[in-house]
Amino acid sequence: MPSAKTKANGEDAQRGEYAQRIDRVIDYLRGNLDRPVKLAELANVACFSEFHFHRIFTAVSGETLNNFTNRLRLEKAARLLRYSDQSLTDIALDCGFSSSATFSRAFRSGYDTSPSEFRKSGEIKKSKICKELFPQDAYGLHVIGQDMSAAEKQAAFPVRLIDIPERQVAYIRVTNAFELERVLAALKTVIEWAKSQGVFSQGTLFGMTVDDPHVTPAHLYRYEVCLASSLPFKCSEGMSKLKMPAMRYAAIKVSGDIHKVATAWDYLYRDWLIHSPYEPEHAPALEVFLDKESAMDWSHFELELCLPVRKPAEIHS
Repeated sequence: MPSAKTKANGEDAQRGEYAQRIDRVIDYLRGNLDRPVKLAELANVACFSEFHFHRIFTAVSGETLNNFTNRLRLEKAARLLRYSDQSLTDIALDCGFSSSATFSRAFRSGYDTSPSEFRKSGEIKKSKICKELFPQDAYGLHVIGQDMSAAEKQAAFPVRLIDIPERQVAYIRVTNAFELERVLAALKTVIEWAKSQGVFSQGTLFGMTVDDPHVTPAHLYRYEVCLASSLPFKCSEGMSKLKMPAMRYAAIKVSGDIHKVATAWDYLYRDWLIHSPYEPEHAPALEVFLDKESAMDWSHFELELCLPVRKPAEIHS
């Protein structure tokens, strides 16, 4: 059995590997601030799956990708305003803003002063972008338990590895999924359909996020309400079917409100994943409803959060 020191060294090495990959992304961003950089492009630089790249970036850097990129652009703009004679329009374009008006709004929002005022005075009255950052989950919620130690989090959210075999899945894809009523309507439809097909009791009811809520516009954000069954079934109108491959997941069971769910997701990415010998598989994470009969009650959740993972050696170039 490896010693505690050996285990700690392994965890440090794994975190170091994650940090090196994110450093490559940061360097790449710094060299491409004059243009929009797509999420897929950055995920490729880091050699991470697009499904999980944003959360890994946040876990390692302490900032969301959007916040970090905007901060770099504004910091570059401030340097150019202070040390160059470029026009506001040229600075805006050099820093990746679509126009001088967009640049001015962003600069004032970040520094509480206009670019022209800053150029004259060289002083920033109040930097809003330097305020303390709090981790946020996919729902835009602050996580709880910020004062918990690593050992307390580990005890509160034990992670286990599970292997789920290939399965047939019926699903409804919900667009504009930040509107709760739309997701609940789809959930109700899937539950009623599964009961009519006789597959509800033995089936696995779960939700699956296929977009990144930090970079996908709210009205385009998609969430899939799914039911996996080993029994044969026929999809009704408005439903689709897919075959999900066998996969290994890091899983956490969580009981509580949506803030508890957010905290569990945050722990899984921010603490467990980047210290583990695993990295995320190129597949969506799952939220499995453990109490299917109460799945419509979103004031309290009984969930198993499942992050698809693989060993780095399993990655093929």
